[in-house]
Amino acid sequence: MSGEHDYLYKMLLIGDSAVGKSSLLLRFCDRLFNNTYITTIGVDFKIRSLQCPYPSAEQPSSVKLQIWDTAGQEKFRTICQTYYRGSHGIMMVYDVTNRESFESIEMWLREINIHAGTDVVKLLVGSKIDKEGRVVSTEEGKNLADKMGIHFIETSAQSGSNVEPAFTDLAIEIMKQQGSTINNRPDMLIQATIKDDEKKVKSGCC
Repeated sequence: MSGEHDYLYKMLLIGDSAVGKSSLLLRFCDRLFNNTYITTIGVDFKIRSLQCPYPSAEQPSSVKLQIWDTAGQEKFRTICQTYYRGSHGIMMVYDVTNRESFESIEMWLREINIHAGTDVVKLLVGSKIDKEGRVVSTEEGKNLADKMGIHFIETSAQSGSNVEPAFTDLAIEIMKQQGSTINNRPDMLIQATIKDDEKKVKSGCC
């Protein structure tokens, strides 16, 4: 198989401000956790490669993920909407200790339906399960995911619990959705979109 990676996918993290999107990304890509909360301004991204156990653990696929972390504040909404284009997978993140962030998920789903492709794969993620004061139960999260017809997982960026499985699961679901043949390698248009997005961030437009 030619090329360094079998697959190249663009993922997006969306959800209300302070639900832990940046912490999940930092834990997954750098294996770090920062207790200091820093608001994401516009968008940020990181890249990580991983061996995905698909089509099987014996035949894993080499996957390169470009993961975009978007700001949750409404004032950045218009900027972030442009990054939905070309996304293969989107994580909708809420904080299990913040019911308002959970109730916002249906609004975020509407954003996806408007601005992303019809074949984008979605994953519902409950974050901060290590914290006291949970107000959204696991059952509620699962029921919402079932209603939307998507997978669901609860995570902790602080402990690292389920962070790796969350991103791996989304990557596998993308591969299943697109098919696992060599013909589904990313085309030049998708790669150009990804490079264009990187250029936007590096130029400071956001």
